[in-house]
Amino acid sequence: MAPPDSKQQFEEIYMTNYQTVTSYVRRRTDSPDDAADAIAETFATAWRRVGEIPPADEARLWLYGVARRVLANQRRGEKRQGALAVRLRAELAVLDEPTVERDPDAVRAAFGRLSPDDREVLSLAGWEGLSATEIAVVLGCSRPSTRVRLHRARKRLAKELASAGLDLARYGSRATKLMEAK
Repeated sequence: MAPPDSKQQFEEIYMTNYQTVTSYVRRRTDSPDDAADAIAETFATAWRRVGEIPPADEARLWLYGVARRVLANQRRGEKRQGALAVRLRAELAVLDEPTVERDPDAVRAAFGRLSPDDREVLSLAGWEGLSATEIAVVLGCSRPSTRVRLHRARKRLAKELASAGLDLARYGSRATKLMEAK
């Protein structure tokens, strides 16, 4: 907590400038809630920096500067929130499209039609999240050989999914992870 003289200085600044800062902020906001947030943040900043506030009428000008920056931060935050909302709506719209999750049996069947070696290499990549180098260690073969096996297995899975009317490219790793999930 601030020393007693700082507390008294802040109280004087607050009492002297509250109405003018409130008017300043209210004229620049559309929402009473936004105004209240900006006023609170302005005076919270004043409290934290009470020793930096200039004397007399310059305090009002200093508080206007703080309020101006607080309002600018609010606007930037609102823009970011708006952009996030737009992006989330777009992502949710895509999620509303038919997905593999709605037909896991077809994916399991396509996966089941692959050879055991193809299923294993795809399972190690998709379910276990292993890299080609790590899969090579598990399978006891070279990294280049593993990359070729993984590539060929993915191609065969894509062919099986296409024959079932599903598109692996559209669903990405979700299809791989669902192939034998029970």
